Amino acid sequence: MLDFSDTSFADFFASELKVNIDDPKYAANGGSKGKRLRYFLQNCDDATAVRLLAALWEHRSEYLARSGGKDPVIDAQSRYQGLIDRLSGGATPKPATQSAPVVDRQRIAAIKAELLQVSALSAQARGFAFEAFLKGLFDAFGLAAQEPFRLRGEQIDGSFQLGSETYLLEAKWHAQPIGVADLHTFHGKIEQKAAWTRGLFVSNSGFSEDGLVAFGRGKRVICMDGLDLYELLDREIPLSQVLERKVRRAAETGMPFLRVRDLFPS
Repeated sequence: MLDFSDTSFADFFASELKVNIDDPKYAANGGSKGKRLRYFLQNCDDATAVRLLAALWEHRSEYLARSGGKDPVIDAQSRYQGLIDRLSGGATPKPATQSAPVVDRQRIAAIKAELLQVSALSAQARGFAFEAFLKGLFDAFGLAAQEPFRLRGEQIDGSFQLGSETYLLEAKWHAQPIGVADLHTFHGKIEQKAAWTRGLFVSNSGFSEDGLVAFGRGKRVICMDGLDLYELLDREIPLSQVLERKVRRAAETGMPFLRVRDLFPS
């Protein structure tokens, strides 16, 4: 089953379909990943099957691109498309990410200019300006951003909506990469909120490798650095699509930080 582990296979079903594939009912014909997948496809409706197959195809394409290997299945694209056409009555489904809001190039240019303006400010003013920049960026991509707010004893740099999930924001513009202490502090804020709360840590200076290792895997936080911001704006990749890809890969790998250039190889 591609590069899925038992855990990432379960996370994949949970994130894509809100389905617990570890439920014993899906192991009626055997407990392997392939047999559970086959049983699920045999017993779900056509629309659900199309959604699942489209998500699996996207994951498969990314997996082959990362591994650099040759496709082992002859004529895989046309075979996949034929199956999708039969299930959907000839109407090819659009990936969910295609519906993500896309700003025009003039708006993107303005956002890039705003980021350059932030970088030219003094260190004292830069932090607040960076928070304001991020709110404008999230709003431009329809993510319903909220301005920074203070709760008793803590400061939250903002929040936004990604699909049906609420994310709290931590924004830092420091001279040095962020280490494990700041990551643990932010994750502590997330753990004190509702169980479904997630977090995005944006550090313009990036994250130290030692800090990410010490922070560990399987957290409720995803990370983005300044190069990610530059890449998504320069390549005109919708922010919502970048975040969705980061969330999905974090669910599959447990890693909180995967770079845009690796998630969207050119």
